[in-house]
Amino acid sequence: METHIQIRFGELSTKGKNKKRFVQQLAQNVRMVTKDYPQIRIKPEHDFMLLELNGAAEADILERLQHVFGIQNFSPVYLVSHDLNEVKRVLVELLGKMETAGKTFKIATRRSDHSYEHDTTFMNAELGATVLAAFPAISVKMKQPDILVRVDIKTSGIMLSTQTYQGAGGLPVGSSGKGMLMLSGGIDSPVAGYLTMKRGV
Repeated sequence: METHIQIRFGELSTKGKNKKRFVQQLAQNVRMVTKDYPQIRIKPEHDFMLLELNGAAEADILERLQHVFGIQNFSPVYLVSHDLNEVKRVLVELLGKMETAGKTFKIATRRSDHSYEHDTTFMNAELGATVLAAFPAISVKMKQPDILVRVDIKTSGIMLSTQTYQGAGGLPVGSSGKGMLMLSGGIDSPVAGYLTMKRGV
């Protein structure tokens, strides 16, 4: 399976008519921090951004994205078709690579494609039953599970993920103009600079 990375915007989702400009700036910043991986394709969407790795080092990219302002969180995802049996197969394959004995899990489905035949309640129950049948030593826990399985139903297919990483939050650097920082010998000015960058300067 080919891994992609789904980037979620967080604060950018509140930017209204200016959102496109903020997303474009974030895409440029992501391209900058991954410029030594020219094979990566960056695909901005309405409420997320998708990175096609095309063989790029996943662990290295995940580390770099944690320091990019404008990213709320992100996940390695696997794209599958809308076929439910295919979704089940890939889900079992993903969890089979993890330590599940004695662990708890939760299925969290989000359906932005409302033309899809199954609603979120059905998907949560059906995929949960599939996991329990395949891994008898795992159990369901709705609050703070050990493993949170995200199921994101899009028009183009279904994204599955089992890990979420926190980004730096805030706004993309470069989206709020330019500034100048004078550094003194104390800690205050570097902290002020960091917080200013977090606001897009």
